[in-house]
Amino acid sequence: MPRVVHFEINADQPERASKFYSSVFGWEIKKWDGPMDYWLVTTGKDGTPGINGAIMNRMPATTTVNTVDVP
Repeated sequence: MPRVVHFEINADQPERASKFYSSVFGWEIKKWDGPMDYWLVTTGKDGTPGINGAIMNRMPATTTVNTVDVP
């Protein structure tokens, strides 16, 4: 069965959202060293159940994204 392998959360203030999700869920969140305002989210240690994702700056017509792996 296909499974969700990545998520993206859009936020008006990604840095503020990163602090919120980190404090509520204990996620490790680091700003990506690239041209976009994009924060990489690690939800747990490698080898444990769960998926990783990102928080990005909200733009017009953007929504939460879930990426599904289809074999």
